[in-house]
Amino acid sequence: MAEPLITDWPWRVWATRSPFAVALKAGGISWCWRDLRHRIDSLAAGFIQQGVREASGVVLRSKNTPDALLCYLALLQAGARLLPLNPQLPQTLCDELLPQLNIDFMVDLTGAPLTLPFPELSLHHAFSESAADWQPERIATLTLTSGSSGLPKAAAHSVAAHLASAEGVLGLIPFTLADSWLLSLPLFHVSGQGIIWRWLTAGASLVVADGQSFDDALAECTHASLVPTQLWRLLQQPVLPASLKDVLLGGAHIPQEMTEHAERMGIRCWCGYGMTEAASTVTAKRADGSPGVGQALTGKAVRLVKNEVQIRSRSLAAGYWKSGQLTPLPGAEGWFSTRDRGMWQGDELHIVGRLDNLFFSAGEGIQPEDIERVLQSHPQVERVFVLPLDDAEFGQRPVALVDSHPDVTFEHLADWLQGKLARFQQPVRYYVLPQEVAQGGIKISRQQLKLWLEKQPV
Repeated sequence: MAEPLITDWPWRVWATRSPFAVALKAGGISWCWRDLRHRIDSLAAGFIQQGVREASGVVLRSKNTPDALLCYLALLQAGARLLPLNPQLPQTLCDELLPQLNIDFMVDLTGAPLTLPFPELSLHHAFSESAADWQPERIATLTLTSGSSGLPKAAAHSVAAHLASAEGVLGLIPFTLADSWLLSLPLFHVSGQGIIWRWLTAGASLVVADGQSFDDALAECTHASLVPTQLWRLLQQPVLPASLKDVLLGGAHIPQEMTEHAERMGIRCWCGYGMTEAASTVTAKRADGSPGVGQALTGKAVRLVKNEVQIRSRSLAAGYWKSGQLTPLPGAEGWFSTRDRGMWQGDELHIVGRLDNLFFSAGEGIQPEDIERVLQSHPQVERVFVLPLDDAEFGQRPVALVDSHPDVTFEHLADWLQGKLARFQQPVRYYVLPQEVAQGGIKISRQQLKLWLEKQPV
C-alpha cells in the first residue's frame, strides 16, 4: 500500500515542500504556505492559551472570510472537535441542539452573536508553535445534516475521512499546484469543507472572496464548486472568467442546456452525488446530459439493496455525535444505508429520490422528486419542492412550493404539466417557496417546509 501523501497537518507539509508557493488569495492579497503556517501556528497557540484542549468542543459561527478559514484550521491544529455553524440557524434550534453536542467554547465572527452559554474565544495570536499531535483518525469535525426529517444530526468526521473524500474527487477532476479553487460554499456545509480538503490535499491555491464580489473572486480561479443557479447567472455575463476551466455542480437539478452552454464556452462541468455522512462527493462524472450521477469515485463503493443506495468508503463519518457518544451510521459490515432510492442504468447510478419522501395517494406511490424534476425543467422555474398534503378521500395529495420568475402563474404551470405527468402526480395546490425557510444553506429542509405548510390556511 502506498505511503500517504499527507503525514502531518497539511499546511505544515506544504510549508516544507513549497514554502513560497501561493496558498491563499483573499481580497487582492496572497499568502504563501510558509506565511499561512505561521498564522495558523500563532492562532492555534492563542486558542490553546485560552483553554482549548484536545477534544474540546468548539462552535465556529461565521460566513466565509479569511479569519473564518484560519480559525477552522487553527482549531483543528489545537485538537478541537469543531462544529461549523450556520449563522442563520434560529436561536430556538440552537438552544435545542447545541447542549447535546458537548460544546466548550464558541468563536463568533458574525457580529450578531447568539445567546449561548459558552465562553467566547478571541482571535488572540501567541508566538509559539503549539499543536495537537497529528492523529488523523481522531474526530475533528461535526457537520450538521440538513435535518430533512427532524432535528439535524451531527456527523463526526476525522481528518483521514476528509482527506479520503478529497482524494476521490481529485482522482477524477484534475487539480494541480498551479490551480486555484474558489471557496464558494459555506464552511458549515460539507461541500464547503470538501473544497478546503481538496486544496489541502493538492497543495494548490484557495481563493476567498474578502470584500470582493463573487464575480471578481471567481476571476482569479481555475476551479469552482457551484450550485446550478450560480452557474446560470455566471453564463449570463457578457464576459466569462478567462481562467475558469472546471466547475463541480451540486445541490439541485442540473439543466442539460446550461452545462452544454458552459462546455461550449470552455468550462468543463462535473456533476455527482454526495452527502454529509460521506464527507461530500461519492460518485461523479463529466456532465453529459444524462440525469445519472456517474460512478463511484476512487476509494468508494456503491451498491443497491432493495433499491436503497448503500455506500462503503474511508470518507464515511465515524458516527453521529450526541451527548459524548458516537452512534454508528445505520448499516452493516461497513455499508452505510443512505435512505436514497437509486437504480442502475448500465454502470451509472441514478438517484430516484429519498425513500423517506415517498407517499401514497389513492394507493399510487408518489416520489416527490419525480414531479420536481419535471417542474424544474420549465425554463422559468428555479427551484421546487413537492410535499404531501393530507386528504380525507385520497390519503395524501401532492402540493408544490415553487421559486419561479414573477411572470409565471400557477395556472400556467398547471396547464404546462398536462401530458407530462400522470393525473395522480399533478399538484393539487401551489405555493410560493418561502424564502425564510431556506436558512442560508445549500439544502432546504423538507421538514421545515412541512411545518410551514401545516400553518397555511386551507
